[in-house]
Amino acid sequence: MADNQYTFENEQYRKTYWHTCSHILAQAVKRLYPEVKLAIGPSIDNGFYYDLDSPFPFTPEIMEQIEAEMRKICKEKLKMERFELPRAEALELMKDEPYKIELINDLPEDEVISFYKQGEFTDLCAGPHLDSTGRVKGNAIKLTACNAAYWRGDSNRETLQRIYGIAFPKKDQLDAYLAQVEEAKKRDHNRLGRELEYFTTVDTIGQGLPVILPKGARVIQQLQRWVEDVEQAHGYLLTKTPLFAKREFFKISGHWDHYLDGMFIMGDPYDETKECFALRPMTCPFQYQVYLNRARSYRDLPMRMGETSTLFRNEDSGEMHGLIRVRQFTISEGHNVVRPDQLEEEFKDCLELAKYMLDTVGLLEDCTFRFSQWDPANPNNKYEGTAEQWEVAQATMAQILDDLGVEYEVGIDEAAFYGPKLDIQYKNVHGKEDTLVTIQIDMLLAERFGMYYTDTDGEKKIPYILHRTSLGCYERTLAYLIEKYAGSLPTWMAPEQVRVLPVTDRAADYADELTAKLRAKGFRVEVDHRSEKLGYKIREGRNERIPYLLIVGDKDLENNTVSPRHRAEGDLGAMSYEEFEAMLTEVVATKAKK
Repeated sequence: MADNQYTFENEQYRKTYWHTCSHILAQAVKRLYPEVKLAIGPSIDNGFYYDLDSPFPFTPEIMEQIEAEMRKICKEKLKMERFELPRAEALELMKDEPYKIELINDLPEDEVISFYKQGEFTDLCAGPHLDSTGRVKGNAIKLTACNAAYWRGDSNRETLQRIYGIAFPKKDQLDAYLAQVEEAKKRDHNRLGRELEYFTTVDTIGQGLPVILPKGARVIQQLQRWVEDVEQAHGYLLTKTPLFAKREFFKISGHWDHYLDGMFIMGDPYDETKECFALRPMTCPFQYQVYLNRARSYRDLPMRMGETSTLFRNEDSGEMHGLIRVRQFTISEGHNVVRPDQLEEEFKDCLELAKYMLDTVGLLEDCTFRFSQWDPANPNNKYEGTAEQWEVAQATMAQILDDLGVEYEVGIDEAAFYGPKLDIQYKNVHGKEDTLVTIQIDMLLAERFGMYYTDTDGEKKIPYILHRTSLGCYERTLAYLIEKYAGSLPTWMAPEQVRVLPVTDRAADYADELTAKLRAKGFRVEVDHRSEKLGYKIREGRNERIPYLLIVGDKDLENNTVSPRHRAEGDLGAMSYEEFEAMLTEVVATKAKK
């Protein structure tokens, strides 16, 4: 879902408005159902929510009652007053709210404990809030969902009910938002991708392990072939490396110490007396062995290695979503080993390559850039290297990004454990953001693997390594493409580009002849000989998002013509076969977005 900041004065007002709404929601619940216990209720990127401990489920009927009560509270124009209390008095005030008691007890001794009062209702909260419930437009409030949620995100704690809501200063803004939500549902790849038979999931196979069906597999194949060809033209050496390795290998790379929880382990990871293997979560340490196959000199650099890699990551079950976040995926992964003087130019080439590919498939215009940096205060000791090394790496990347004119946001504690990175971010139709492509500067791992090169002075030097992708995870890319084009993928990547529909039995052989000709030219074509009505076949082809329906009847047979119908442009009129082939060839060759 697109960002809705534009509907408010500014981002802070948006957050304050939605935070106020969350407390109006809590007040409405307590008025109607005093036995319900309150947990927390923040504003979020798209609205607000409140976590509640209720002895009964919040059904759609109950949600409507709560929503009506919220509108009533808005009309009452209750003054929202902030006040502070000492810890003992705060605990006494919240004595009937166990979750609030826990929150108060967890606050530092010197923390200010603040509350907000609106009418008869008081809630523990740091704020800020609007000064009155009357500031909220009651008829522009909508409660959108109710889902289960763990208290404080801990699956071992209480299961609560989380009521989500949205609100705007004007009713027409809410209407526009709800229409946008409905459009997002229609485009959601998790629904549309299944309907169009791009992928499916099977419970007995496992969560996060989708089965890519023939249509989806064909799209990924087209993307993969294109990426590999373009990378080859950019000087990338194709590699093919193992899918798993011994524990000791991942200890060298640092993944064993920093990424163990995210890996699938075969064996006992803590029994040093027995062999233990792990499926690879990334390709980098494997491709380093290609570099290490023989001694290297400055003349060998830059050395660009690319691989269509299948990777495995033990993602949390709550994070799984269709093709966007999975446990096994395929990626266009590469590693460029470079001299220090080559770093900026090589980084620029990686970025331009990624931008070219994302622009070609139509995703670049919706991408944002994030400069992901380390957090020296990270309590989990997430990072390798010294503070000085990180300062040099981040200063180097900052200079490169500035030189290239890249506009970015900074993401603290988003770096890889071995270096900073530029993440190209993308949001799905519901507004959830994920990384699509990443380019990382690694100043640490080359030394760990002994990846030296002999420089012009005869001395051994340590190279830099760029970890990069050009299009990213194919499964995630396919998901975003389905949503971007609402299933109508551009002709050049569509699993079926043309469907030939003979109108009469006499035209059947002619349809087969046309199909054979087009297939011989490399196009993906099917012919429909079923004894169904033409209107039915056309509707079915349109519903399946086939780019071109080639309708041929007796007149086409006599005149040696075809009558193409484009899914968006409609009937293109009769034309010769040669004209249609030339038109189709241009659309595919130019990778037109239609």
